[in-house]
Amino acid sequence: MTNSPSTVRPLSLANADLALRHVFVNNLRLDAEIGIHPHEQNVKQPVIVSVDLTVTEQAAPVGDQIDSVLCYEGIVNIVHRVIDQGHINLVETMAEQIANACLVDERVQSTRVRVEKPAAFAAADSVGVEIERKRR
Repeated sequence: MTNSPSTVRPLSLANADLALRHVFVNNLRLDAEIGIHPHEQNVKQPVIVSVDLTVTEQAAPVGDQIDSVLCYEGIVNIVHRVIDQGHINLVETMAEQIANACLVDERVQSTRVRVEKPAAFAAADSVGVEIERKRR
């Protein structure tokens, strides 16, 4: 399936006019039980997870207070919780679970999640999936 440029729109991240902030975690490296092949069962392998969130800013100034922003530590914790649940067959499933968990926070308007398996093929730096999801 091919998408024409007129139908594919990138995720809008930070935007001052819309009071949107971009919160991200880039290239989080963890070990996860993931994969469909027999050699991927009951063994951990490296994954690289990146998460971008479009977050509604508060009307009031941040005031240098952590509880007035969406903290990226929470994003890291979400990724850990998904991985700690146990074996996942597909990188697509892992990405969807991370995206859905991020969208639970009502400040999050959209998310982009990228999950890579850097050890899947020796000839490739990594393979994986990237998804975008929006609040409905």
